[in-house]
Amino acid sequence: MALSTVTRNHLMVPHQPITNRFNMVQAQQHAVLDHPKSKTPNRATRLAESLSHVLHLNNVPSSRANHKNFNLDLLRDHEQNHSTPTMSPRENISEKWREIQGCSDWENILDPLHPWLRREIVKYGEFAQATYDAFDYDSFSEYCGSCRYNRNKLFEKLGLTRNGYVVTRYIYAMSHIELPRWLERSHVADTWSKDSNWIGFVAVSDDEETRRIGRRDIVVAWRGTVAPCEWYEDFQRKLDPIGHGDAKVEHGFLSIYSSKSETTRYNRSSASDQVMKEVIKLVKFYKEKGEEVSLTITGHSLGGALALLNAYEAALTIPNLPISVISFGAPRVGNIAFKDELHQMGVKTLRFVVKQDWVPKMPGLLFNESLKMFDELTGLEWVYTHVGAELKLDVHSSPYLKSGMNLPGFHSLETYLHLIDGYLSTETPFRSEARRDVALVNKSCDMLVDELRIPHCWYQLANKGMVCNTHGRWVKPKRDPDDIPSHTSEVCNHDFGFEMPTYRMSLVSP
Repeated sequence: MALSTVTRNHLMVPHQPITNRFNMVQAQQHAVLDHPKSKTPNRATRLAESLSHVLHLNNVPSSRANHKNFNLDLLRDHEQNHSTPTMSPRENISEKWREIQGCSDWENILDPLHPWLRREIVKYGEFAQATYDAFDYDSFSEYCGSCRYNRNKLFEKLGLTRNGYVVTRYIYAMSHIELPRWLERSHVADTWSKDSNWIGFVAVSDDEETRRIGRRDIVVAWRGTVAPCEWYEDFQRKLDPIGHGDAKVEHGFLSIYSSKSETTRYNRSSASDQVMKEVIKLVKFYKEKGEEVSLTITGHSLGGALALLNAYEAALTIPNLPISVISFGAPRVGNIAFKDELHQMGVKTLRFVVKQDWVPKMPGLLFNESLKMFDELTGLEWVYTHVGAELKLDVHSSPYLKSGMNLPGFHSLETYLHLIDGYLSTETPFRSEARRDVALVNKSCDMLVDELRIPHCWYQLANKGMVCNTHGRWVKPKRDPDDIPSHTSEVCNHDFGFEMPTYRMSLVSP
């Protein structure tokens, strides 16, 4: 059905239940996917306006906070949701996967946000969140800075097996510059590694998920910093060249991505070397089987910055591979030439930014893309700029979130995923049929309104990791041998039976 026809029919039935009207909007969005190359001006804008008009006709309030019994209603709705699934069924998107992955820069399916796209975004966001949930933060642990589980158990332990991916390799990183607390340090003298931290993983879709999404999808998920408020000052000072052109990226990000040392156990090869060796191996293996392959790189905060560096290198190293970056709360990474080169290489980037979060405004709080108009006159190669499409989220759009100043909460990835799950368009309220568990927001912050009675920072090991032994004494438990970091298991995790290509891009070491 033509979009204009749907809109007319939509507005001609003012007594139709509002839930059906939301279904009509979804039908309109499906029409957009059916005609992704259409160039109708302002289609998405008119679609949002028509929905806003229908909501006005039905006297739907712009915010549930206007309701006099708001607190009671909120608590009742939250308790009723306890017996409902936390995610909607996922449709087969195999015929439209290129549009979902951004081949048309998400034109007309981002605002309003298409439900297929929303579910894929949440999926990748959960992979990024896994890098926090499985990270050993305990400075009294001899394995501080590692992953608490081996790669074969990671998704099972975190409840992510439903996403249909298998982890194939862990990634470790170090840095040659001093960065406050991006690396967790153990108080224990005899620790698993004094130089390296677990920074992410590579995974690949299984056969069932591959059929649903229409291609074999390789995912790289990068972890962000533990305390981002402690590093933003360090990431404003210096741009270093990357590749062979005029592209430059922030010195600290590049150091984390490319640093290595022969004296370390886990970083004799850099994070760059580790991830690219695995990606090249997987791409070659599945392409030789005749499959379509995509690479999706995701990360939050610092992880979003590393995702862009990873995408740049992958695009130079593996021509014609569909590459998408899905990032959350990521800072700026490089200069205008870096942005232009990513665009020319066909890398598709979708950034999610919470308006109240200050991390995406760094580095270059003063000297950023707003100065691009002066670039030709001044040659400002050090001006920082963002890359790709952006969707802005607003903490105030959710009736479940507190409205006060809370910088850690604004930046939390779970806050981002909550807002994405409730987002329909810039013109509409938080969607009532959002499925993601609201309690997840308070995992590591205090963002939920008190009426929900969800403790803040509740995600932690029982008794902070202490256990009572058979003698009645409280002790630090020993890890399962399978979960102890092993350099050998990471290097020899599997063998696809072919030689690795020797061509790689040239990274300029800091």
